[in-house]
Order: sequence, then structure tokens, then C-alpha cells
Amino acid sequence: MNRSRILFAAVGITVLALAGCSDGDGAGDPTPTESRDAVGGTITVFAAASLTEAFGALETAFEQQHPGVDVVLSFGGSGALATQITEGAPADVFAAASGAPMDTVTESGDASDPTVFTTNTLEIAVPPGNPAGITGLADLANPELTIALCDPSVPCGAAAETLLQHAGLTPAPDTLEQDVKAVLTKIELGEADAGLVYVTDVVAAGDKVEGIVVPEAADVVSAYPIAVLTGAPNPRGARAWVDFVLSDEGRAALAAAGFVAP
Repeated sequence: MNRSRILFAAVGITVLALAGCSDGDGAGDPTPTESRDAVGGTITVFAAASLTEAFGALETAFEQQHPGVDVVLSFGGSGALATQITEGAPADVFAAASGAPMDTVTESGDASDPTVFTTNTLEIAVPPGNPAGITGLADLANPELTIALCDPSVPCGAAAETLLQHAGLTPAPDTLEQDVKAVLTKIELGEADAGLVYVTDVVAAGDKVEGIVVPEAADVVSAYPIAVLTGAPNPRGARAWVDFVLSDEGRAALAAAGFVAP
């Protein structure tokens, strides 16, 4: 009888011990869904200027899905943003308008495994009514016209340079800007007769400019990579933002802004 009681007690202790281990090792751990949803704090995103409208829309949607999260978007020329990152600027995510600036960041060890998430092409933008009568790429080589282009050191400028070289043209730019939005502003203000910007920038400008399709631009496609930064202050938030950009909802917002899926 005593022996039976001892055996019963031993079994009970074993069961309790196993339950205790289970509670400590599993019950308190977040499920994959809980881990995914447990996003908080500030997420700082460095992004190419041409992503302004699309990422602005995604910021609103993301913050609605994750109350308490603050997405801080910092836009500019991709090359300048890459330099800031390699020099230690605190950021969680980098989205560039071409591979070269992302290469700068990955080669410095500040990012790894970037993913191309969308593409873009160039288009000629002119003021409403097209007062200079621009018809195509050849007009950008006319010294009598005021032409605005991106500087070749930034993705929109490098793409424009490649496009014009393929067309056998030597442009006559009156101004070289550090990002595509600056080119667009020159045209919106009537300070330039024409300029090369992305299709998405013409869409974003609405009736402030007119777009002239450049058939040759189909051969010069800009691929946009995105990556979580190695030193991200908020790595979980960074991963959640990148996943959101790559999601169906993210792709829909990009498509609405004029981007094309890779």
C-alpha cells in the first residue's frame, strides 16, 4: 500500500514537472502570428524620391494596421541616401531607385539580401499645353530649349544618360538636379521646357504637367531594390515594413502610382 502511494506520488511529481517545463518553454512564447503582429516603435525608411507618393500611401495603411507604430519616411536621391547610411545615419530600411546605390550599402556591410520590389521607366514631362512643342527625345538635344535632367550620379540621371546614348543623342541640359522631384518642380513652375522623369512622377503631378511617352524607354528599365539595414534600430519593424511593401497590398499601391511589378 505504501509502495503504491509512493509510485503514485512519483508519477504526479513527473507530470507536474513536465507541465512546468511546458509552461516555461512554450505557453509564454509568441506564436508566429503574435510575433508578426507585435510591431511597435518608430520605423525609419530611407527611400528614393520617386517613391514619395506610393510609400506615403503605404505608410498610412501600415500605421492603421499597426496602431502605435510611427513610420518615418525620408526621401531623396538614392546615392545621397546610400552615403548617409554608410556614414552611420540611423535607419531601418533602404529602398533605392537602382541597383548601384544599394550595392554601395551592401558592399559596406550595412545591408544584405536586397529584393527588387518594383520597376519604373522614364517619360518626358512638359508644362501643361506643351508650349515648346516637344515631340520626342530629339528635342532634349536642342540648345534653344530649356531642358532639365537628373544628374548622372543619381539613378534617374544615369537612366536618362543611358536612354539618350542608346538613341544616339547628346543632350543639352540647362540644369542637372539631384533627384527626380527637383526636375519635376522645374517643369511644374515653367522653368524648363521639358525634362526626363519617371512615369510615376508624371502620374503624381496630375494636371501640373503633361507626359510624352518615350517608346525607347522600354529598353531602359529601372529596378528598385529594398533591404532591411544591418544596424536597424528596429529590426522587427523593418522586416514588417519590407514584407508589407512586398505584399499584395503593397504591390497594388505601387501599381496605382504607375510602377510595374518586376
